[in-house]
Formats: sequence, C-alpha cells, structure tokens
Amino acid sequence: MKKWTVLTVLFVVAMAFFAGPAIAKDWKKVRIATEGAYPPFNAIDKNGKLWGFDVDIAKAICKAVGLQYKLVAQDWDGIIPGLLAKKYDCIVASMGRTKDREKKVAFTDKYYTAGAKFIARKGEKVEISKKGLKGKTVGVQRATVYEKFLREKYGNLIKIKVYPTQDEANLDLVNGRVDLGFAEPISLSEGFLKQDIGKDFHLVGPMFSDPKYFGDVCIAVRKQDNDLRELLNKGIKKIRADGTYKRINDKYFQFDIYGD
Repeated sequence: MKKWTVLTVLFVVAMAFFAGPAIAKDWKKVRIATEGAYPPFNAIDKNGKLWGFDVDIAKAICKAVGLQYKLVAQDWDGIIPGLLAKKYDCIVASMGRTKDREKKVAFTDKYYTAGAKFIARKGEKVEISKKGLKGKTVGVQRATVYEKFLREKYGNLIKIKVYPTQDEANLDLVNGRVDLGFAEPISLSEGFLKQDIGKDFHLVGPMFSDPKYFGDVCIAVRKQDNDLRELLNKGIKKIRADGTYKRINDKYFQFDIYGD
C-alpha cells in the first residue's frame, strides 16, 4: 500500500510538471507574424519597416494588455506552418477564420470583417456570372480563401492564375496577363485603386460574403495557447472600448471595417 502511494504521488507530480506549461503561461513577450505584402493592412516600407492596419492593431493590443512584442515578416503560404513550428506565437495578417484553418489553429475574436470582389479594367463589359466568367483568366493570391473560393465555385469555367503576393496579381492585371483579379475589396480600394498604377481599374459585381470562405478576420494562435488567445481577446475588447480601434481604423479607411 505504501509503495503504491509513493508511486501515485510521483506520477501526479510528474504529470503536473509536464502539463503545467501547457495549462498556463505567463506571457510577457509575443512574436507576431504578418505578411508585409498586403497594403494597407500590412506592408514593408523603403526602410524595411512593417506598417499597416494589421501592424498598428497588433501593437495596440499588446500595449493594452502589457505585452512586449516582436514583429516577423513571413510569406503568406508558409504563415500557418511557421506558427505551428513555433517560429512566432501568433499571426496578425488579415487572416479569415475558416473551418479548414480551425482544424490547424485557434482564433481570437474578430478584429474586422472581410468579403471578396472581382476587379476589372474600366470600360470593359464584365458580367459576374457563370456565363459571363466562362473562359476568363482570373488572378488571385496563392493559398488564400480567395483562391479556394474561385476553384470551388468557378474552377470548371475559368483559368486561375496564382501569385505569391497580391501586388504581383495586381501587376499582371495591369499588364493584361489576366482578365480579372479577385481579392478583398477594402485592401484594393484603399491601396491599389488609389495608386497611379490602378487608376484604370475598378471593383465589379457583387460582394461575396459566404461564411464558408469569408467573414471574420481574427488573430491565429496555436491551439494549445488558449491563455494567449484569451489575453489577445482582452486586448481587442480594450481597444474597441477606449477608442484606440477607431483611431487606427480612421487612419487607413473612410468607413468602419469592423462590421456588425
């Protein structure tokens, strides 16, 4: 009986030792990944510094909950694998919460709402329908919900050309290598369409907001880091309540992108 009691105690102590860090962690500093190629949400300036709505929101959240932070630029198609490999602790990069992504990572509450639209050259008649899109070549950023949507909804009707970044997709649209672009309309209207290179283009057709693909944009964390997720949620609520969110929103956009 005595031997069994000792073994039991040792087992409980060992389990507590190994399980402790997974149950709770005293977060003092967080490494934050963003793409750096999706203006005005995230981009890199001529001095190599990350800037944009995502970046400012991440900094504000950290300040609200007393977290030190380090920003990390990461290509989009490797951004979730990098999180799972513990190269950083969370992703603030305009990532939409989807069922497929929830199989791999956990998400905070939303920090804005997104959808998708087509973009075309002004003066060209484009009907956004299965009939109107048939035979068109559409440019889209690789490994995004926008690519997934196109493949599942129109993949048998259109030719899909994928790019590492949205800027590269936009450039091929300008150069006539694709007929249409497809992306998040806020970034297009506040970025590409306001630039000289995008002056001959405009958004066309309806806003696509199927929740299977689009909707809430959130911060991604590893599933085991629920304590970090809760801390970031606290930060989102704080900046929403104290006016910080609105100040950042108004710096980049002429309307509220948070949604209902």
